[in-house]
Amino acid sequence: MPVKIRLQRHGKKGKPFYWIVAADARSKRDGKYLEKLGIYNPNTNPATIELNVDGAVTWLQNGAQPTDTAKAILSYKGALLKNHLAGGVRKGALTEEQAETKFNAWLDEKGSRVVSKTDGLAKAQADAKAKALEAEKAVNEARTAAAAVVEETVEEVEVAVETAEEVVETETAAEIVEDVVEEPAEPAVEETPETKKEE
Repeated sequence: MPVKIRLQRHGKKGKPFYWIVAADARSKRDGKYLEKLGIYNPNTNPATIELNVDGAVTWLQNGAQPTDTAKAILSYKGALLKNHLAGGVRKGALTEEQAETKFNAWLDEKGSRVVSKTDGLAKAQADAKAKALEAEKAVNEARTAAAAVVEETVEEVEVAVETAEEVVETETAAEIVEDVVEEPAEPAVEETPETKKEE
């Protein structure tokens, strides 16, 4: 019975969540499996991977073949390295202590790289948030300045309207005064027959 180490999909539409399983190669993707080895969640950044390294190494030593994605995950978590070191111990090239030391050193280095990536992502997110805040402040200042200009313009227009009303009131008063104080009228000339002839 050929055994594969592969991913079994779970989760909802658009949000996949995988189990890492050892299963018969002839079974369905999401069907029966022999052993659950871990989980893989690609929705987080960095991806969340939990793996039973010793169980995976046992299946690899028994001839299980990982799929491409499962092989990348096993390599990322160190299962392939541990299997390689176990092969060296079986051949007599390494002792058990040397293999354990090399594996722990690799784990420490990998952990520091993951932590630095996580810190870098957090810093990038904080920088993006700060830039967005600065842009929002600039927009708010521009909006406030525009509102102040509009208020000044409105005040100037109101002052101009008031002065125009005052000018109109003074002109109206002057016209009324002129009407009251009329110039003396010219004496009326009586029409005589001579004036009629002249016309």
